[in-house]
Amino acid sequence: MVPALTKHCQRIPSTMKNRLLLLFLSACCITAPVWGQVPEEETSRIDIQSYTLSIENGRAVFSSPGAHGMADMEINGEAREVEFSNGIAPLPDPVTARGALLLLSDPQGHLSLHHVSARSNGSHRVRNIPLWLSILPPLVAILLALVFREVIVSLFAGVWTGAFIAGGLRIESPYYFLMSFWEVVQKFVIAALNDSGHLSIIVFSLLIGGMVALISRNGGMAGIVQSLSRLARSPRSAQFTTWLLGVAIFFDDYANTLIVGNTMRPVTDKFRISREKLAYLVDSTAAPIASVAFITTWIGAQLGYIDSGIKVLDGFDSGMTAYSIFLSALPYSFYAFFTLIFMLLVIYMRRDFGPMYHAEVRTRTTGVAARQPATASAAHEAEAMMPVEGAVLRWYNAFIPVVLVVLVTIFGLLDTGLQSCYDQLAEIGAAPAVQSWGAIWQSLGALTETTQPGFVLKLGMVIGSADSYVALLWASLSGITAALLLTLRSRVMNIGDSVNTILTGFKTMLPALMILTLAWSLAAVTEQLHTASFLTTALKDSINPYLLPALIFVLAAGISFSTGSSWSTMAILYPIAIPIAWAVGKSAGMDPAHLNAILFNVIAVVLSASVLGDHCSPISDTTILSSLASDCPHIDHVRTQMPYALVTGVVSIVAGTAAALLGGGIGVCLLLLLAGAALLYLFLLRFGKRVPEG
Repeated sequence: MVPALTKHCQRIPSTMKNRLLLLFLSACCITAPVWGQVPEEETSRIDIQSYTLSIENGRAVFSSPGAHGMADMEINGEAREVEFSNGIAPLPDPVTARGALLLLSDPQGHLSLHHVSARSNGSHRVRNIPLWLSILPPLVAILLALVFREVIVSLFAGVWTGAFIAGGLRIESPYYFLMSFWEVVQKFVIAALNDSGHLSIIVFSLLIGGMVALISRNGGMAGIVQSLSRLARSPRSAQFTTWLLGVAIFFDDYANTLIVGNTMRPVTDKFRISREKLAYLVDSTAAPIASVAFITTWIGAQLGYIDSGIKVLDGFDSGMTAYSIFLSALPYSFYAFFTLIFMLLVIYMRRDFGPMYHAEVRTRTTGVAARQPATASAAHEAEAMMPVEGAVLRWYNAFIPVVLVVLVTIFGLLDTGLQSCYDQLAEIGAAPAVQSWGAIWQSLGALTETTQPGFVLKLGMVIGSADSYVALLWASLSGITAALLLTLRSRVMNIGDSVNTILTGFKTMLPALMILTLAWSLAAVTEQLHTASFLTTALKDSINPYLLPALIFVLAAGISFSTGSSWSTMAILYPIAIPIAWAVGKSAGMDPAHLNAILFNVIAVVLSASVLGDHCSPISDTTILSSLASDCPHIDHVRTQMPYALVTGVVSIVAGTAAALLGGGIGVCLLLLLAGAALLYLFLLRFGKRVPEG
């Protein structure tokens, strides 16, 4: 047909030929199928209701019978496009010998975890990993910590367990078994350290530890204690002075315990106050105040734990920094506040109960401060925090560095926060002409729905936008520099001894930093295994969100009591508790305000309950050091302090649950704090006994 048409066209005039040629070509384009050319069809989009990950001809593929076209699938929490042809679709990413984990979610929301890897013969290996195995790493860490009462090895074992599961559960391969062991350091620990925020926390903690050691050895802290101890003129005022000193030395629980206990012991002995009461006052001001103060040796670790937990939250306000979350959670730290209030009530009312009452009666009536001297098992730690021989106790050697740390932190938060707000204003074209603090502050209304935001709202915006890690680094460097200069100026130590003291302070922070690094590694493992996704899916419909703070409180207190470490409890629980709280609240349909309140409540509960368990545990380092610094028999200290801690713990659980039921917020928390204080007052009035003056 085509040759005949060509021959016929040769008898047509050229003009007509050109016109016919154009028509002919147009017809060819339109009727391409006639000539054997198939046009590209737009791939149709399909919805698949179910699929499986399987092996077809030695290759890993998605299978869904009858599927043909582009389908949207959720892989590792991300929406991906996958093209099916005759019910088969290849994996979107290449498969390596090391393999990769795939978390798949079907349209019904069912989750499944698979490990896919390439074999040496070119075929593929697919292993289904039960999602419940994703909770093994933290469980292993918890159980080993309970059994062996040692945290670092327990956390390492938890990370190793997670690395082995993430590697595909290759039990049959000794190579990959060893590889999972090596990856604990090679992959997870290095990744935890290869983070600017984590490194900032480590450097800050080291510098603060060095500063604390320096101002302890140069006599500055002892000078503050000596100055305030002059307030003691009676048993009641002596106890109040001890409490006041414990609150004043807020930035480190070890320094608090050792300095206050050793310095106030002669004063409390003079007024016939039992060593058990002194140990209680020392121990119960140290950790509570260090856990809620915003410039302490704890804050770096707390921010690290919180930051690791919120990273996995779906839909959380990413504008909130770890520091602003910590500040928002402070009103819910009922145990710390109730403990400090309860001590004041005990001192003011001169009432005690339980073993503490009998200890006080013994000392007031017989003058025997303790049944027997305390053991010196931690004498080295106490010596490291005491002033050097011949040091003049000048209070300002400690006061100036501490105040400088506080002031520089505030400056850093304001400076970095206002700079961040300026960048936000510039993005929307509302930046002030002058880049000064005052001009930026006045322009903050452009970032809110309110044209005239109040002072509190503006301050919250600035602090929330601040780079807290930068502020803490500036503050810690300023503080340790001031402490060094004051030490050299007073000629208490030469520069060599001062540097050695700073290095000793660094060493005191090393165990905590090791725990923190392994906690970050454990959080990375649980993130890779999608532990939060499993827990939230499994628990979101089975737990009442209003009871969650109480449940987390009991769990955290139990772990802390068994391990003797509040830091390890926070390290283990934060990566789990934060995602659960968020998912349970979202599943219950909570509005954003109530959802955030539950989240802040749980964050505070983990911290508070960790301190409670630490107070009750006979193997806690701070409990042991409190006994040593107060020269009190250790078991006597545990026996007398535990009832007090449990009473405040019960009131804290009630207050935390009530805060969840009432929607939370600063106003609600303040009312509950007052109500809890009233309950503690009534408890002492009913069950406490008046201690004789002696």
